[in-house]
Amino acid sequence: MSMVLFRQVPATSPVHGLWAGTKMIAVLVLSVVLMYRPTWPMLGLMTVFLLAIGAVAKLPLNTVPRLPLAFWALVGAGVLVNLTVGLAAVMTFLQLTVFGLILVAASLLIAWTTPMGEIAPALATLGAPLRRLRLPVDEWAVVVALMLRSLPLLLEEIRLLRAARKLRPKERLLERAADAALIDILTAAMAVATRRASELGEAITARGGTGQLTARPSAPTRRDGVALALVVAVCAGTLLLDSLI
Repeated sequence: MSMVLFRQVPATSPVHGLWAGTKMIAVLVLSVVLMYRPTWPMLGLMTVFLLAIGAVAKLPLNTVPRLPLAFWALVGAGVLVNLTVGLAAVMTFLQLTVFGLILVAASLLIAWTTPMGEIAPALATLGAPLRRLRLPVDEWAVVVALMLRSLPLLLEEIRLLRAARKLRPKERLLERAADAALIDILTAAMAVATRRASELGEAITARGGTGQLTARPSAPTRRDGVALALVVAVCAGTLLLDSLI
C-alpha cells in the first residue's frame, strides 16, 4: 500500500497558501491546549477542527494512511493491561492514545500542505531570537528539513528491500533456519542511507552549502495573522465549551 507521508499533496487551497511557520505555531497552540485540558469533549472538538482543515485543504481521503494491525493490537493489549487496574485507567490510556493521534495528524497536515523547501527557512525565521544566544539555529533548521525530506526516501528504500528479499530463492533448510529478515533489512537500509547521505552532501556542497537552504525569504503575511487568530479563537471556544459541559 502506498501512502503520502511527509510529502505535499498538490492542491490549491487557503491552507496551502499559508506560511509554514504559521502552521507550526498553530500546531503548537493546539498541543498546549490539549495538554492543559485533554478531556473527551476537547479531543472530539479538536478532531472535528482538524477534519475541517483537511476539507478546506482539499485533501483526498486516500491521503490518510491506514494504521497497521500491529498498532491496533498494541492498543488492545494496552487496554487489557490497564483493565487490570480499573476502568479509569483504561479511559486515561485511550485519552492519551487519541491525544497522540491528534498531534500526529496535525503534524501531517503541515507536511501535506507545505513544500519541504519552505520548512528550513520557516524554522530559521522562528528561531531568529535564539541567534542572540549564539545558538546554531540555521544548522538545526537544515537538519530538521533534511530529515523530513529524507524519511520518505528511506521508507521507499525499505519497501524495495523487502520486496527484493522476498524474491530471493531459499533452497536449503539451513538457510531458512538462519534467516533473519529484520537484521538483513536494517543492515541494507543503513548502507543505502549512508550512500544517499553522501550523495546529498555532495549535492548541497555543489549548490553553495547548507546556508542556501535557509536563505530563501520567509515571512508571514496578513492572511497568516487571520489564520492564527482563527486557531486561537477555536481553541478558546473549545475551552469555554468544555468548561460548560
